[in-house]
Amino acid sequence: MSEDRSVLSRKAPEPDEELRYGDHADQVIDYWHAKEYRPLVVFVHGGFWRPQYDRVHARSLGAALSDMGWPVLSLEYRREPGNPDTTTGDIRTALDALPDLVDVHAGYVLMGHSAGGQLVLWAASTLNPVRLRGVVALAPVADLLKADRDRIGDGAVQDFIGGGVRNDLDPAHLPASIAPVTLIHGTGDTVVPITITESYFAAHPTAHFHRVPHCGHYELIDPQSDPWHDVTAELTRLTS
Repeated sequence: MSEDRSVLSRKAPEPDEELRYGDHADQVIDYWHAKEYRPLVVFVHGGFWRPQYDRVHARSLGAALSDMGWPVLSLEYRREPGNPDTTTGDIRTALDALPDLVDVHAGYVLMGHSAGGQLVLWAASTLNPVRLRGVVALAPVADLLKADRDRIGDGAVQDFIGGGVRNDLDPAHLPASIAPVTLIHGTGDTVVPITITESYFAAHPTAHFHRVPHCGHYELIDPQSDPWHDVTAELTRLTS
């Protein structure tokens, strides 16, 4: 199937506020304020960890979730090929800073798409953040070793880690998260094939794995798509 990429360039509402968790230009967060008292959704965007893909393409998602009542934080982070620890360090710093930036008393759900799915699964396994209620990984690069062997994203994994193997960053080779994990992946995904998530699930069978028929890679972050309802249904379950 051909991938519908329209959500990547679609005009979307600006966030209510921009927050900072550091001095670097990329250490910022798009923040949509709460319309109801609900747990936060903390979103980490994808783009194969490459600098040309930033949080702007996720603003349709942030605005749509906010319209449904959730407060939403969409994290930006540094994307420097060959320096994965800079990226993961920013995720760590941003999550540590949350209590100083927003009200986290209701807890939060970590949600990430594609490479962002790898980052939230890594964070949940290694950081065990306080007040984390659950993780939703959308079409995640959840097994770096397999993704590297399969050369997804034209060698994106090696570009990210800078060569060799980094099992300390690889969700499939890390301990399972203490918080509940939901995996949502389209069966028609040609960008990150569903076999990557199946490999993670084989290693961590306590996760909830939802396969979405006839769904590609980008529909999961597109509020105008049918599979979007699978995403919001899972968020509702985790935050009710």
